[in-house]
Amino acid sequence: MNTNSGILHLIPVSLGDAPPERWLPAEARALAGRLDTYIAENAKTARAFLKSIGTQRPLQEITIHTLDARTGDRDIADWLRPLAQGGEIGLVSEAGCPAVADPGARVARAAHAMGVRVQPWVGPSSILLGLMASGLDGQRFAFHGYAPVDQADRARQLRDWEQASARHNQTQMLIETPYRNGAMHAALLAALRPTTLLCVARSLTTDNEWVRTLSIADWKRQPPPQLDKQPTLFLFLAKS
Repeated sequence: MNTNSGILHLIPVSLGDAPPERWLPAEARALAGRLDTYIAENAKTARAFLKSIGTQRPLQEITIHTLDARTGDRDIADWLRPLAQGGEIGLVSEAGCPAVADPGARVARAAHAMGVRVQPWVGPSSILLGLMASGLDGQRFAFHGYAPVDQADRARQLRDWEQASARHNQTQMLIETPYRNGAMHAALLAALRPTTLLCVARSLTTDNEWVRTLSIADWKRQPPPQLDKQPTLFLFLAKS
């Protein structure tokens, strides 16, 4: 590694509507407020984050490169070029920790290929926070992202993940588009065994946070939780 090189800072952002001092340490907020260049999934979201923490320079003077499916490796290399001269760049996600279940991993990998420093900062990760609060196995776990949208394919995939959970004593984690959370909750109740434990972790770190773990049989005896349009993580663990 080039010890004179710059730093790519991996800076977590909010999981929802909550004051920054609740979820981001003061040192990370100060660092984020002084950087003049960012790489982000969404420039509008990144500006909202920067506005919430306060910046040393006007927002319009801060460069924000947008990382999306069309971004090429050459674009990323161009954005990171200032690091070779000792510069500093911030990488932020759409929500939570960058580069974890997030396209920002491409940027971190490119920085490593350049031989420059990649520094992660402490902040909220819905995956880890949900796992911590669930009471499910925290040593063996898998995050799958989204399940299939097709109802039959989704049911088959959930059962496959349940079999893997039972075989390896492994917590399974997934998310859904917020407006389909209710449908996902219903699909989990329909597909999984009565003894499988299911955790629903909603709106973590916000005033509307709610986490509950019950067996599938017990969930079926409860009114469905209010999950519509709220970021939600689903976790389950099957008995062998």
